[in-house]
Formats: sequence, structure tokens, C-alpha cells
Amino acid sequence: MTKYLINRIIRAVISVVIVVAIVMVMIYALLDRNLIFAADPVFSHQANNQKQTYKLRKWEEYGYLDYVPYAEWLKELAGNGEIDEETRAAAVGFGRTPEADTGVVAEYVEKFTNYYESRGYKVERLNAVMAGRRVADGGQQQLYAYRDIPLSNRLLSYFGNLFQVDNIHRVDGELVGERGLTFTLYDPLYGGEKFSPAIIGNGTQHKYLLYFDNQFPFIHQNLLTLNLGKSYSVNTGVDIFHTMTRSQGSYKLSTVLYPTGHVEQSADDLHTATYAPDSREGSILYESRFVDDYTNVLTVNSNKSKLGFSFTIGIMSVILSYLLGVPLGILMARKKDKLIDKLGTIYIVFIIAVPSLAYIFLFKAIGGKLGLPTTFEMDSTNRLMYVLPVISLALPSIANLMKWLRRYMIDQMNSDYVKFARSGGLSEGEIFTKHILKNAAIPVIHGIPGSVLFAMTGAIITERVYVVPGAGNLLTKAINQYDNGVIVGVTLFYAVLSVTSLILGDVLMSMVDPRISFSSKAR
Repeated sequence: MTKYLINRIIRAVISVVIVVAIVMVMIYALLDRNLIFAADPVFSHQANNQKQTYKLRKWEEYGYLDYVPYAEWLKELAGNGEIDEETRAAAVGFGRTPEADTGVVAEYVEKFTNYYESRGYKVERLNAVMAGRRVADGGQQQLYAYRDIPLSNRLLSYFGNLFQVDNIHRVDGELVGERGLTFTLYDPLYGGEKFSPAIIGNGTQHKYLLYFDNQFPFIHQNLLTLNLGKSYSVNTGVDIFHTMTRSQGSYKLSTVLYPTGHVEQSADDLHTATYAPDSREGSILYESRFVDDYTNVLTVNSNKSKLGFSFTIGIMSVILSYLLGVPLGILMARKKDKLIDKLGTIYIVFIIAVPSLAYIFLFKAIGGKLGLPTTFEMDSTNRLMYVLPVISLALPSIANLMKWLRRYMIDQMNSDYVKFARSGGLSEGEIFTKHILKNAAIPVIHGIPGSVLFAMTGAIITERVYVVPGAGNLLTKAINQYDNGVIVGVTLFYAVLSVTSLILGDVLMSMVDPRISFSSKAR
């Protein structure tokens, strides 16, 4: 079993990498990158040379290419000590045309061109666009180099930064106190009076690397974080993992004790504090609350995260599906060609034949007539709003379980070993429970881990119809808004769930049926 699991895990990792690579090829090579400007209000106001440089900056932000303006290259040389500040200032002001360059400018423009062309970059110089005797709007001269990022570099960078380990040398800048870690049994955020172990860092990206609180799972860590990338448009600038896992809804206020001793009713979660250089400088608000630049905090909200909503609805639908689908499938098999079997077959055919959108709207209309909530309200305490989404999501799963369990059981009923069991004097009840049901249930059991895990992904159509603030809409929104970071991150998340569910299904199947073994013996 161990050897089998190791092989499956290795193949799973390779499969995930291949899937992510295919998605990256589709996004960055096959789709027109100009589509990201379709709903960009800033782009439509750009003109002349400024429009071209804006496109390059956005393409770099979205991960298409590496873009280096001439001025930034000179600034980097000065920062590395390769040129002094006086030379940088003399070389940065290149002319409206190459003929207008001074000797120093011409020298460094040539160095810039040679340096980046030798590394495979394309160097472009845009002359100033004139409107009479003055420069037109957005027509300032431009000099830059750019190069598309190769797929191999993109993959290495993405998976190389997928897991990030925080350490005391993570941030640059002036710190209050020495870099290091502090372990305490009494978290200062509770006034130093409540027993609450914590590891606090200085020089780390996160202030709290380990801490306890009253929120499930009660112990939290920021030492190892998952970096799926950042959203460009769906939730601009926010980490994708946080987009899926952070609470939503209105602020949840509580009494917060800030590091300076200031106390107020706030939704700030100080345990999520990250380093923001020079954030206290000139800010009365931050200076009155924080003693260092660990001021960037997330808020506590009153409702579930996107994954939380999706998983709640998904897991309830899975439970409902097995509670109804399994006994109905068994009953159909035992009453083959009887009324119950025919009614079940009609239901299965209906679910398969009718588009899911149609019957979801049908049950939504019926539920509305019965007085059930037909849309989700983020901060509502009415649990009845879960009823229609759960039922709509469970309907196809119930039909699927009925169909396959009926088929597997009928196949087993016609097997030779059942006939031998009857001839051996076993009762129909014993044959059914000890042989037919056990063998027929094995393929169904294999799908249980997948059903549970994929409850976290949400249901695109169901969540849209019932306006559920879950994870199901995230991928469709990202595709509509060309948010490449979210598309790749969610694809990775789905791929990992897929291969994990397959492995867990195999393990569960071998536990249920001792005849199934994944170990190989030498012959």
C-alpha cells in the first residue's frame, strides 16, 4: 500500500503540473492579451505613446512579460553603486528624438540597448508625438525593453513560490527592535493576562507566526503560507487564498487592545498583522495604535468565507444525496420492473434529459410559492435560505446514485455466486446483505471522498441562481474579467482536489473490500 500511495502521489503531482502548464499556455499564448483592456476604464483615456506603455505595464502586472523602462534601469544601476546619482540624473533625460540626445544620454541609451538585446529583450524607442510646437497629450518620448516570459520560467516561478516560509529576514526596512522570534505564554493582545501561547516575529512578514484564539480551528499559523497568487480584477490586489478563505459580510466588532494600549470597538484582527514599511510615518491613526510598522491587518467579518458557504451547501447536499439515493437505488434493484423501479427510472431520465438550469429554476419557482427564500442574504440568520440550493444541488447526485447502485446490484444479482449461495441454503436476506449489497456498494464508496472534497469548489449554476456568495462563481468571474492569477490559482486548487479524491477513493475502497490490494508480491 505504501509503495502504491507514493507512486500515486508522484503521478498526481506530475498531473497537477501538466494541468497548470496547459492552462498557462491557453491564457498566455492562445488568448488575445488585449482582451484584458475590454473593461478597463483607464485604458480608454490613454493616448499616443502613453497608451503603449500603459499596455506594457498592465501586461507585466498580469504576468505576460517582463517590462523594463529606461529610467528604472538607470535607477537600478545607481542603487547598485554602478553609477553615481549625478550621472543618473544626466543620463535619464533622453531627447524627443535620438538626434536630440546629449553625449551622456546617447552613451547610456546604447548600453541599455546592448544589455537587454543580448538577453533576448526587444528594445523600443518611441519618439515624442508633437501637436504643433508642443508635445501632444500622452505623446512623451519613451524608451523601454520587454520580453515575453517563457513557460518554463513561469512554471518554475509559480511552483517555486507556492509555499512561502516566513523568517526574520523576510522584510527590508527599519525595524523597531532587533530581528528575532519571541515565544510567550501570555499573548499581549489579551493584556498579558490570558493564557494564550504565541510566537511573535520581528523582521518577519507576519507579526504572529503562531497563535491561539476562539475561532475554529483555535490554533493558527502564518509560518508556512500558501501563495496561489494575487487577483488582478476580481478582488484587486488581494491574495487568492485569502479571497477564498477570509470571512465575509458586515464587520464583527469586539473590544480590541492595540499594542500602544489603546482600546476601542473594532473589527481589526491584529493576529493577521503584516509589515507595511513607513506606514506609521505621518499617520496619527496608526501612531496611536501601533508601536511598529506591523499595521496591515485584516478584518473579522460576521459570516462565512466563500469556501465556507460552498462547503456548507455542498456537504449538506452530499449527505442528502446518500440518505436518499442509496436506499432508493437499493429499493429499485430489489423491486426491479415494479412500480417503484419505474417511478425511479422516470426521475433519473428527467434529471438526465432536462438541462440543470431548467429544473433549478423550476424548483426555485416552486420553493418561492411555498414561501422559501429564493436568494441568499449575506448577513441573514434565516437558515431556510439553504433549503433550495441544497435540494437543487442534491437532485442530480441522487439520480446518479440511484442509477449506478441499481445497475451494480442487478449485475450482482445475476452473478453465479448468488445462484450457488441460494443452492447452499442461504436466505435472500443473507444473500442480499452479505454479498450483493457489499459488492455493489464498492464502486459507489469510491466516489465518497470526491463528493466531500468537491463540496468546497461550489456549484457555478446553483450559486448564480440563488446568489450564493460562494467559491463557485469565482472561476467564472475570473474568466469573464480575464483575471489570469485567479484562473491559474483556482485551477491548481481544483486539480489538487481531483487527484486527492481519486487517491482517497482507492484507499477507502481497499478498506471496505479486503479482496482489493494495492501491494504487489513477487512471483
